[in-house]
Amino acid sequence: MKIHTTSIQIVTAIIFSFLFVFPAVAQDKPKKSPAATVSGVIGSSTITIHYNQPSVKERKIWGGLVPYNEVWRTGANEATTFETTKDITVEGVVLPAGKYALFTIPGEQEWTIIFNKTASQWGAFKYDAKEDQLRVKVKSAKAPAFVEQLTFYVEKNKVFFRWENLEVGFSVK
Repeated sequence: MKIHTTSIQIVTAIIFSFLFVFPAVAQDKPKKSPAATVSGVIGSSTITIHYNQPSVKERKIWGGLVPYNEVWRTGANEATTFETTKDITVEGVVLPAGKYALFTIPGEQEWTIIFNKTASQWGAFKYDAKEDQLRVKVKSAKAPAFVEQLTFYVEKNKVFFRWENLEVGFSVK
């Protein structure tokens, strides 16, 4: 049986397209929950938050997609990280300089904000309360406007996020 050079070239071209062209096209698709970073200065510390932005997409968020009274990664995909270059106080309690996973426990009116020492983790699947550096309680509020994608903000003395019709924040000094 004799194989023609043309047949080998065709097979090679097909294999090449599957191995290199199709994966490259697939990478161009936008992520469902794109990565985002927000940074700001509060006092003498730079605060940086890395997170992924889930969208509402006409879903019930609070008490639905994000259950009440359960630890939430406060975003999508990897756990959200919160980094401070200097010691700060969060709701009046000292948080040492460093990088933390930022978790929350949503409630209908009151939320628990958690700074966990294991900054690099996927979601909240391996969350361990023994690794918490700090926990504080805060009240949630109605957002000034509907927000489709989860968005964090760092302002003069406050860090907060808005998603759907809700705003949750904590004071920082």
